[in-house]
Amino acid sequence: MQSIYAMHQSGHDSLEKQEKFLLSSLENVYELYLVILSSLIELRKKELDFLELSKNKHLATAQDKNPNLKFVDNAVLVLLSEDNKLEQLLEDRKISNWQRNDDTILLLLQDIKQSDIYLNYMNSGKKSFEEDRDFLVELFSEVIAPNDKLYDYLEDYKLTWVDDIPLVNTEIAKQLKQLEEDKFFRISKLYKDTEDKEFAVAIFRKTVLNEATLEKEFIDKTPNWEVERIAELDTIILKMAICEFLKFPSIPVKVTINEYLEIAKEYSTPKSSIFINGILDHLVKEYQNNNKLQKVGRGLL
Repeated sequence: MQSIYAMHQSGHDSLEKQEKFLLSSLENVYELYLVILSSLIELRKKELDFLELSKNKHLATAQDKNPNLKFVDNAVLVLLSEDNKLEQLLEDRKISNWQRNDDTILLLLQDIKQSDIYLNYMNSGKKSFEEDRDFLVELFSEVIAPNDKLYDYLEDYKLTWVDDIPLVNTEIAKQLKQLEEDKFFRISKLYKDTEDKEFAVAIFRKTVLNEATLEKEFIDKTPNWEVERIAELDTIILKMAICEFLKFPSIPVKVTINEYLEIAKEYSTPKSSIFINGILDHLVKEYQNNNKLQKVGRGLL
């Protein structure tokens, strides 16, 4: 949707160029995933550095010489830090944000150490994989993910990440929750399979190449609205949804409607989802009566 909107706004009609922009945007989501994941590794590294400096300072206290190592020994943080596959991914994609901007990590570490979640964990007197995992899940969800300093850095570094941060944080939190002792951390892939990637290009291409035809499908269903008065995002959402109805036989109608209503709620006007739902519901009934919906498989209507 954003790629089609950007194409409209720029006035460029190069499909190939916009497809590259679309795929680049998707790659950026994966880069964000790796950047946030790597922040957990860097937090542990910075705390190790701090403990080492404290131990070797001239007037080191007994606590400096014998610190509480529970955070740096956290089983999940150690697992991530020693994950060769993750390390290789970060190296291959040249992700070194925190080495070049360690002030963000230091500020984040400061906020972590002031949190009740951290203090309760450090003083619990317990030691188990489950406690380590549950602590990190809570810390990530309640302190790291919503941290303003981290958010500001990510927004400044790449503006397009703003929309993707909640998605990526949700994925990482889910992965941390699913971790089991003596198991590897399952690094997410950007695409489920080649068909997943092909779908992104296909829905973009088929919508753009058929915009005039797709618009005709709903324009006479809005008697109180001239096309110029319909929000541009709403017209794009309607075109994409209708494109899925008519040109993607394996996607259930209900799934299409639900997905585009969520997009409308997130990005368009307050009343857009109601307006779009009414149009799509009307069209589905019309298509069903005219046998225009060629859906394949069980439960696709």
